[in-house]
Amino acid sequence: MEILYHGHSCIQVTNNGISFIVDPFLTGNPLAKAKAEDIKVQYVLLTHGHFDHIADAVQIAKQNDATVIATFELASYMGMQGVKNHPMNLGGSYAFEFGKAKMTQAFHSSGFVMEEEQKIIYLGMPGGFLITIGDSTLYHAGDTALFGDMKLIGERHSIDLAFLPIGDNFTMGPDDAVQAAEWIQAKVTVPVHYNTFPPIRQDGAEFVRSLAAKGLQGRALQPGETIIL
Repeated sequence: MEILYHGHSCIQVTNNGISFIVDPFLTGNPLAKAKAEDIKVQYVLLTHGHFDHIADAVQIAKQNDATVIATFELASYMGMQGVKNHPMNLGGSYAFEFGKAKMTQAFHSSGFVMEEEQKIIYLGMPGGFLITIGDSTLYHAGDTALFGDMKLIGERHSIDLAFLPIGDNFTMGPDDAVQAAEWIQAKVTVPVHYNTFPPIRQDGAEFVRSLAAKGLQGRALQPGETIIL
């Protein structure tokens, strides 16, 4: 299984010829190496409706005839854009072609700002994904604050690879993310959602060192870098 980090919170997972992308934000992302038109996937997973997580979702889904997986409101919104979709909600799970996806809670917000119309579209609750592929389990926390049930997630699931936001300002910062990693107890923790914009500048290498001080393994990926499980 290959996990490709596209920058910000966007990862792409490929296994046995099936590929999905989570929170595609390539267009307008100054750190992204890939372009939306080059992405080949069968599924698009969305944690919530902010622009830096859904910016390229419609284009990628349409050009691949891919299915968008998201909470009911966000999936419905994607459907209104002419995209195939599979609605879910927090706590629910479903077996897809690539594996089993379970939606977890996240403490954040979710909406799409329409600047010209001066409107904000509410797009349901934010969430995360627990994804089980064969014997491996991935956890993408989405955008979130630290919350106590992360400990429960770690106790109930053996997580191989966790993606946790560390940017602060909009999500939890590095200190809270270290606490989250302690509770989750993933074999490897990867920091995401940082350095894309000035308000979320953080040191990924320092975060990994903080994990090591707690006896945890971490890896700070650069956009375009991969992990093989």
